[in-house]
Amino acid sequence: MSGKYPYRRAGAVIVAGTVVWFVGISPVSRVYLTPDAQERLRMLLAGQRGWILGQHLAAAGTVAVPVGFAAFARAVPGKDPSSGRARKWALAAAGALLAGAPLFVYSLSRRASDLERFADFRGSNAPFLMYSALHVVALGALGGSLLSSPAKRWIGWTAAASAPLFGGILLAKKDIPPLVFYLVEGTTGAYLMTWEETKN
Repeated sequence: MSGKYPYRRAGAVIVAGTVVWFVGISPVSRVYLTPDAQERLRMLLAGQRGWILGQHLAAAGTVAVPVGFAAFARAVPGKDPSSGRARKWALAAAGALLAGAPLFVYSLSRRASDLERFADFRGSNAPFLMYSALHVVALGALGGSLLSSPAKRWIGWTAAASAPLFGGILLAKKDIPPLVFYLVEGTTGAYLMTWEETKN
């Protein structure tokens, strides 16, 4: 038997995108937890340069993660019914993430271009809500793909179980910290990097 790592590159792109995303949201991170609009604006103005740079980095990570999952979907074989299901679910997950990425990039561009509007939480939240909903769909599909594959059960169930959990939070609160999506996706990417597939 010979071992190989067919998803290492895809996993590396996902992990790198996740890291860049987290670096991007780090500047002035307390602004997300600050209830007073004037204090939020003061914080944003004080850290304006880092904030704007961070939004660009977060946008890059937002794009990179779906690209990594698209690479994973392309690498999944579809020669038999089981692997065919895994490939279809992976393609669905990648499609949902690719569809959602521009919506969050748009939201990030608004955050960078108008600090006062973001501090006041003005403007439509629809792009972010749609982006979040597509993430929930993607995680459910990703779980279906991994559970249809020879992957370890825990990684498949982690993705699958997160979908209804995050979906419930989103429906109840009309908001959700997007970092929860990237924690699951980054963990999946790390698993893909180490997933050794053996063939006779």
